[in-house]
Amino acid sequence: METYDYIVIGAGSAGCTVITRLIEAGKSVLALEAGPSERSPLVSIPAMFFRLIGSKRFWMYQSEPEAGLKGRPFFVPQGKTVGGGSSVNAMIYIRGQAEDYDDWRDAGCPGWGYDDVLPFFIKAEANERLAAPLHGTDGPLVVSDSKYRNPVGYAFLRAAQEAGLPFNDDFNGVQQDGVGFYQNTISAAKRGSTAATYLARVRSNRLLTLRTEAVVEELVLENGAAVGVCYRGAGSEKIQARAKEEVILSAGALASPKILLLNGIGPAAHLGEVGIPVRRDLPGVGENFRDHVGAPCYAKLNVPWGFWAQDRGLRAVRHGLEYLLFKRGILNSNLIETGGFIDTSGAGRPDVQFHVIPVLSGDVGKDPPPFHGMSVNPCVLRPKSRGRMRLRSANGADPILLNANVLQAREDVDTLIRGVKLARQIFRSPSLAKLIEQELTPGGPDQIADAVIEDHIRTVAKTVYHPAGTCKMGSDDMAVVDHQLRVRGVPRLRVADASIMPQVTSGNTNAPSIMIGERCADFMLRASGA
Repeated sequence: METYDYIVIGAGSAGCTVITRLIEAGKSVLALEAGPSERSPLVSIPAMFFRLIGSKRFWMYQSEPEAGLKGRPFFVPQGKTVGGGSSVNAMIYIRGQAEDYDDWRDAGCPGWGYDDVLPFFIKAEANERLAAPLHGTDGPLVVSDSKYRNPVGYAFLRAAQEAGLPFNDDFNGVQQDGVGFYQNTISAAKRGSTAATYLARVRSNRLLTLRTEAVVEELVLENGAAVGVCYRGAGSEKIQARAKEEVILSAGALASPKILLLNGIGPAAHLGEVGIPVRRDLPGVGENFRDHVGAPCYAKLNVPWGFWAQDRGLRAVRHGLEYLLFKRGILNSNLIETGGFIDTSGAGRPDVQFHVIPVLSGDVGKDPPPFHGMSVNPCVLRPKSRGRMRLRSANGADPILLNANVLQAREDVDTLIRGVKLARQIFRSPSLAKLIEQELTPGGPDQIADAVIEDHIRTVAKTVYHPAGTCKMGSDDMAVVDHQLRVRGVPRLRVADASIMPQVTSGNTNAPSIMIGERCADFMLRASGA
């Protein structure tokens, strides 16, 4: 029997944050990560992240055939390594809109309004260019400007301004609207994951026990309260560990609800169907699945400015030497250097985000065409469609049963139609038009019918890798955790990751997940009197 003050299940974006803050407060922590170490050049070199998808550092989740995608499954790869999503993502730093958090507060999450969460974003951040009152400069997480900028990105920004969109120098500032360069979590030419920033501060501390390739098989409850876990280590041995204070579930938006369900915490009817005894009837576990869904628009370039074939032959050797010797060049890029946030409906808040990539980038398992191109990917920022995650059986080794219900809400389709129209308008603006040999999809004349655009959307729509909401926070009957992230009806158990979001934030979810980790640690340390 191992005994620690706290046990954290999952060493991802939020998990590493929680672990670090607990260790810094003098608490002993057992951290259990199902994936391997993050220590690999594929992880640390910024531009190599695209090589990771499908590797051992990913959970390759997929849904059942989706009616909204013409019967295609919806693939949702998620990080499975120390650092979690922050070790495999595109390193874009976006907090979301102030209204996102005010909406959470007003929906039954007191203490989660923008004014409440802003201090924790600032606490986390070490911004190399921006400072008070909206940015931090002393936190663990380095937030920087791109050191390599592809000319396609500059052309997109000029074309977007020609199409009438404003330039924005800080998407995390007073307003989100506009186009610009994304700030990122790259430091000294290396990925600044929560493993490389937060966890690095305490990795050698004797209070931390970090186990990789450790699979949690049981949450140990006594008198209904969480007191520990049983897990299998890398050598397949079964180990029991006890927590003096609390257990924190930080395994991600699909793994966290799976662990709860496997341990009898979830909808009683579903647990009965798969033969798992009910320990706590919580109907919201696995419900409220949300994700940002994008519909890429593709164009073939008439200039060799894209990323296609840059990782092959002599080009790869040159880029590698430039990076190793001088820490500069294309390998410094996070690939998705530019983008923007646009209010396409006139409602007063951006409802579409653009990710711009100087390569033709499709869904999981689809190889891009063999020529230089670019992708402009509009995505729905606040999807109305909601999915559901369930178990196939009581066997934890079985894949989850996911019905993502992508594009089931008409509002999501209409938003993407507006986003695709705007992307095509930008393609046709002078600064990009002169670089584009052919618009590939959706293609056609300047004006095409909405039905044609909708068909394109349902053909190519894909995840933007931001699943959330499956253990939502709130005070209603479908809430899984309360406003201090405590699992309802299960003392000494909390959830801290994107699964607790009542609605997914308006933008990339890594920074909000880190903020959630900061808040969770703060709640626990206050409760313990530390």
